Amino acid sequence: MRILVVEDDDVLRDGLEQGLALDGHTADSVSRCIDAREAAAGFAYDAIVLDIGLPDGSGLDLLREWRREGRITPVLLLTARNMTEDRIEGLDLGADDYLGKPFDLGELGARLRALVRRDGGRAEPRIRVGPLEIDPAMRRVSIERRPIDLSRREFAVLEVLARRPGHIASRSAIEEAIYGWQEEVGSNAVEVHIHKLRAKLGADMIETVRGLGYRMRVSAVL
Repeated sequence: MRILVVEDDDVLRDGLEQGLALDGHTADSVSRCIDAREAAAGFAYDAIVLDIGLPDGSGLDLLREWRREGRITPVLLLTARNMTEDRIEGLDLGADDYLGKPFDLGELGARLRALVRRDGGRAEPRIRVGPLEIDPAMRRVSIERRPIDLSRREFAVLEVLARRPGHIASRSAIEEAIYGWQEEVGSNAVEVHIHKLRAKLGADMIETVRGLGYRMRVSAVL
């Protein structure tokens, strides 16, 4: 998952970015509303972790603005405010979940996975595509119960494709999903990851659609 973290506390923001990266996610982080607006407009994030108290405005106002614009990205509010009224206001403005500080990184990760799962219309925590099974929480992959060892990047590419089998994901969309702002992307990085996935999963699992991108074969679902 690619996640935007909007948090003005430097220590907490860095900790969130590093913790999410260790959990296998790509995390971009900003500290101000103005930067959050620019980031959300420029990238298709799977989820946003949003602090309420920001130096140049309220996270609640930012959330209200996004929802009025029609932005449907799942948002988890992160704040030290634990009053019931604050939680009610945030949820009524369109937040999808709420976590008060201090918090456990494991719980944050589980809540984000649940938000993205529901956003994709899935209730089942595991992703199943034919004989392929992906466990996002444990970061495990198996085919007919045979474990498959994948690198962090390989897992991320596979998750992008497996969430919407039969749908084409362009190379740029895959790059955007698995690489953060500060990361250098090789010109053939996605192709290399796809090649390695085919070697491990089977050559027929992922199809190249010339000039458009890649997709998980519909036949793999049957």
